[in-house]
Amino acid sequence: MSKYYLMPFNFCRLSNSNELIINTVGDYLILPNGTVKDIIKRNIQKKKDSELYLDLLSNFFISETPINPLIDAMAIRYRTKKESISNFTGLHIFAITLRCDHKCDYCQVSRQSQDFKEFDMSLEVIEKSIDLMLKSPNDCLTMEFQGGEPLLVFDKIKQAIEMTKLKNSVTNKKITYVICTNLTHINNEILRYCKDNSILISCSLDGPEFLHNYNRIYSNNSYKSTIAGLRLAQQFLGEDRISALMTTTSKSLTFPLEIIDEYRKNGLKNIFLRPINPYGYALRTQKNRYTTKQFIDFYKKALNYIISINLRGEFFVEDYAKIILTKILTPFSLNYVDLQSPSGIITGVVVYNRDGNVYASDESRMLGEMGDGKFLLGNVITDNYESIFYGSKSSMLSKYMCNEALAGCNRCPFQIYCGADPVHNYATQGDLYGRRYSNAFCERNKAILTFLFELMNQDNDVFEIFKSWVLN
Repeated sequence: MSKYYLMPFNFCRLSNSNELIINTVGDYLILPNGTVKDIIKRNIQKKKDSELYLDLLSNFFISETPINPLIDAMAIRYRTKKESISNFTGLHIFAITLRCDHKCDYCQVSRQSQDFKEFDMSLEVIEKSIDLMLKSPNDCLTMEFQGGEPLLVFDKIKQAIEMTKLKNSVTNKKITYVICTNLTHINNEILRYCKDNSILISCSLDGPEFLHNYNRIYSNNSYKSTIAGLRLAQQFLGEDRISALMTTTSKSLTFPLEIIDEYRKNGLKNIFLRPINPYGYALRTQKNRYTTKQFIDFYKKALNYIISINLRGEFFVEDYAKIILTKILTPFSLNYVDLQSPSGIITGVVVYNRDGNVYASDESRMLGEMGDGKFLLGNVITDNYESIFYGSKSSMLSKYMCNEALAGCNRCPFQIYCGADPVHNYATQGDLYGRRYSNAFCERNKAILTFLFELMNQDNDVFEIFKSWVLN
């Protein structure tokens, strides 16, 4: 028996007769089946198994002393993984109107007719929300306008941006402006303002015409309006200033390749394969219901196709995989709300609703519109920054925001790459803590992470493709 000390790590078996071990800072090794047992029983010999022994030692899986001499370096790496906590809230979403010209079945909010102006955010609420946003300790903020359809109130977007610029002349924060739109109301005047003020555009594109129109109900042809707006925006702003998001409905599951080709056809270099929100208004119709397994099958087919595109020399990225791969292959962690621990709600994102209510996340706002104020933090008119961000509600939610303290997560090898999502737990399972064995969030992320590790281990060319995604 060798004389070495075990450092904290978890493991799982992959489908290709290998074992995956991951430690608390995200270092990983893929080993033949049975190796973990040998590690634990101290059967790895320094001379006989020199390469494996040194790999385990250098990657903080074992130590030759009770306290590893590089423990401080390990602590620095762990702090780097959790850096977003010290920055605090960076994404500030302004739900500036509930009015919309579409009637999408998967819409997660209670959209209103485009004629009902009482569902717009007032200038008082806009100003109070901006004041709260600028009090964030984060020096880099994103001010994102959502709806409804925010371009129905573009005059208010302009007022909000000009007000923010004036107030920010004192705070001097770096602010990125984003408008999430269906593009049906985009025009030269709006795009000229966006170009002059470095505003990013995010739109919805669900795939080819037959699929997009099936998912996104509009009085005219939603697909044609979207594509026309997309091309106009690309001409004005450049292809790198406009992005697209797709939402997977049950009909989408049959057409992963066609969806990807639609993005490529329209000059888009990336796609985010996004499942539908599994609760609330989004599940009003049967066409939005499918199992996690069905989505995983869809995702794997799509990702394999994207890899084949890259192997042929065309650079094209799947964004969710890129986020996870950044966590795996670098010391850093992207500020993606769903994959943070502590959870990205409050610490990474808040939503200012059109009525002044402040919610812990966009999904929280959806629950609020349905009459459930579980994640309502306060109101910009009646509450101050401290009571909203550090008050009793935020304090209560913080108990459920660390996956390190959640049963099931605490022994999962993917813990360092994953996050805690009390909103999903509450909405789908009825409590903030959640039950990992029947949790769709957990099932989906474990399946995708396992698939990514298997792909990297099987083919070095795929590994090089993944590295290129992370570096760009």
